[in-house]
Amino acid sequence: MIGDVLISTILCQQLKQYFPNSTVHYLINEHTLPVVQGNPHIDKNVLFKKEYREHKKMFHRFLRDIKKEKYDVVLDVYCKLESNLISFFSKAPKRISYHKWYSRFFYTHHFRSIKKEESTVGLAIENRLLLLEALIPAEKIQVNQPKIYLSEQEVVQARLFLDEREISSSKPLFMLAILGSAVNKTYPMSYMAQLIDLITAKSDATLLFNYIPSQQKEAEELYALCSPKAQKNIKFEVFAPSLRQFLGILAHCQALIGNEGGAVNMAKALGIPTFSIFSPWVSRLAWDTFGETNGHWAVHLNDYLPNSFANKPKKVLKKESISLYQDFVPGHFKEKLVGFLESIVVNRL
Repeated sequence: MIGDVLISTILCQQLKQYFPNSTVHYLINEHTLPVVQGNPHIDKNVLFKKEYREHKKMFHRFLRDIKKEKYDVVLDVYCKLESNLISFFSKAPKRISYHKWYSRFFYTHHFRSIKKEESTVGLAIENRLLLLEALIPAEKIQVNQPKIYLSEQEVVQARLFLDEREISSSKPLFMLAILGSAVNKTYPMSYMAQLIDLITAKSDATLLFNYIPSQQKEAEELYALCSPKAQKNIKFEVFAPSLRQFLGILAHCQALIGNEGGAVNMAKALGIPTFSIFSPWVSRLAWDTFGETNGHWAVHLNDYLPNSFANKPKKVLKKESISLYQDFVPGHFKEKLVGFLESIVVNRL
C-alpha cells in the first residue's frame, strides 16, 4: 500500500547516508511507483507486478531474477509469504525481518516489533528503523520524515492546472480525503458532510475531493449531502488524471483533511499539514506519525469512548468497525477540527 511504501523509504535514506557507496534497490508493488519516483536514495525500483501474484511460473521467474542480483543484504518490512520467499531465494548473506514463529526459516536476523504504549513518531516508523540495527549502530540511526520528490516542472504544471480551472491562490485550498481504501476505513458519509459544512463555515476554503474513478458514485453522493454553501466551495470537476499530477496539486494545498490512509501519508511526505480521522480498527499508535508538533492532527474513537475498545483484539474491532463508526459522531472532535483550521489560517497569514 502507498502508506507502507512511503514510510519504508526512510530505510533507503538511512542506508545511503551510512553506506554512501552502496546500491539500494527498492521492491514495491507496481501501482505505488509514482510516490517514490525521483527519490535520490533509491538507485532502482524493482516492481512487483500483478501477474507475479496470479501465476506461479511468473513468480518463479521473478525469484530467479532476484537471485541473479546477488544482493548482500535484504530487509523485509512485509514479512509475509511472498516476501518470505523473495528474501530466501535472494540468497543474500544477511536477510533481516521481524520475529514470527516461522522467521528463522527465512532470515538470518529477526527483531521483535515494538509495542510500547507511547511513541513520538509512530510505531510504523520505529519498527522500520529497528530493522537497521543489524547493519547500523543504534546511535547512528536518525528519524527522518518520508519525503516525496516532485520536479519544479511538475509543481509549475500543477499550478497552471489549477489556474485554468479558476482556483485562486488567494484563498485557502484544502484537499479532502473523502473515502478510505475500504468501507471499514471510511468515515460515514452523513458525518463527513457535516464536517465539510463546518470546514466551509470556518475557513471559506476552496475544497477538492480526493477519490479514484471507481469511487465517483460515492463522491457524488457525498457532494449531494453537503449544504449549498459548501457545494459552491467544492470544485468537484477538478480531478487529477494521474497520481503524479495529484501530488502536484496536493503540493499547492494548505491542508489535507479526511480519512486516514495513503493520501494522508502523501500529504505528510510533501510537508502539507493533515487532519486525519482514524478507522476504529486501525492503530493510531502505529500510524499517527510525527504528530501535532509537526502540523499533523488526528482523532480516533478510542480518544473519546475508550470503553468501546476494552480488551478487544484487532480482528474484533475490524469486524465491528461499521457499527463503531456510528458512535464516532462529529461532535466528539468538532472543537479540535476548528483548532486545526485556525492554525492553518494563522500560518497562512
